[in-house]
Amino acid sequence: MTTPAALRTQLKRVLDWGEAHADFDKVVGSIPPDKRGAVPPGLPHSPWQILEHLRIALADIYDFCVNPAYEEKTWPGDYWPQSAPPSPSAWDQSVAAYRHDLGRMRTLIDEQPDLFARIPQGTNAQQTYLRAALLVADHSAYHLGQLVLVRRLLGIWPGQ
Repeated sequence: MTTPAALRTQLKRVLDWGEAHADFDKVVGSIPPDKRGAVPPGLPHSPWQILEHLRIALADIYDFCVNPAYEEKTWPGDYWPQSAPPSPSAWDQSVAAYRHDLGRMRTLIDEQPDLFARIPQGTNAQQTYLRAALLVADHSAYHLGQLVLVRRLLGIWPGQ
């Protein structure tokens, strides 16, 4: 089965959907370095931890799709950093890595002949390339919303 071009186009758009919520660049942009490791009272994660979680999960999903020797990570330890950014440049590196891997997901959507096909290293028939793309979009939207809340509670969301 070949995947219709319209579906590919829509999937690539939904990866950085800005129509229903704030997009990645707006949410991660302009966070002051001194707030990147701050955890608001009553919440479990800092902006840095959420950004790194997004980056790690996206890289993992992409790796799962393309790497025949994929090795599953351990939840939650491998997916959530426990500290503030290790260096001033770590934030920018994480943002760049996320953007890079998002571009690789877009390329995968374009190049995979059948998005409905099962991912060979998957363990069940539901693990398709289409599901992986939708998982990236859904996961990113969830945590970007979480990051907006964290920014609001830290008093660093634009327009507050």
